[in-house]
Amino acid sequence: MVKVLIVDDNEQITSILAEYAKKEGYMPIVATDGEEALQKFKNENPDILLLDVMMPKIDGFSVCRQIRKSSNVPIIMITARGEDFEKIMGLEIGADDYIVKPFSPGEVMARIKAIMRRIKSYKQEQQIFAYDNLKINLDDYTASVDDKVLPLTKKEIEILWTLATYKDKVFSRDNLLNKLWGYDYFGDSRTVDSHIKRLRAKIDTVSHDNWEIKTIWGVGYKFEVKA
Repeated sequence: MVKVLIVDDNEQITSILAEYAKKEGYMPIVATDGEEALQKFKNENPDILLLDVMMPKIDGFSVCRQIRKSSNVPIIMITARGEDFEKIMGLEIGADDYIVKPFSPGEVMARIKAIMRRIKSYKQEQQIFAYDNLKINLDDYTASVDDKVLPLTKKEIEILWTLATYKDKVFSRDNLLNKLWGYDYFGDSRTVDSHIKRLRAKIDTVSHDNWEIKTIWGVGYKFEVKA
């Protein structure tokens, strides 16, 4: 059973989301502040988090940073405002997705389903890809360069896997949104750009002389094998 950690200081929201999660066959775990969220994350080992930004004791961004030090579990940030800086900041620190209040509980469940469905489908594919000094393993959702494990989130692993397994194929932003977020995704292409930017920053900490994630201006991105 998929465990969903729901973190929000609004008890009405956590109650509604928990009920919807139960109807979908998930096991909801509720936390009402950042400290409780970190403790329940440690004790319960959830499969996915719904994480509010504005919370008492420890805010959602700080909780996300803490979790990313040890785990690449999918995190959907929940924000009461729609400003781009909040969305982008959440993605920059390792969130996989974001949703803006007010939202439909059905939309939230659809996001969870899409993420868990993609993880399941990836696990049914070939599990290991290797090129030059890069290795991606979907058994444990890790990527390494020269045997050094990169601190990538699940979404970053999925992006890297998609690009690398189709070497030199150009993916538009819409291609990546549809493949990795789903056709019912409510966000925009800047989400892809933010994830690519963060992925590149992590890759640039290691040697990758024979390959790179290249921008094709006006089109999208590709995993380019250098001559």
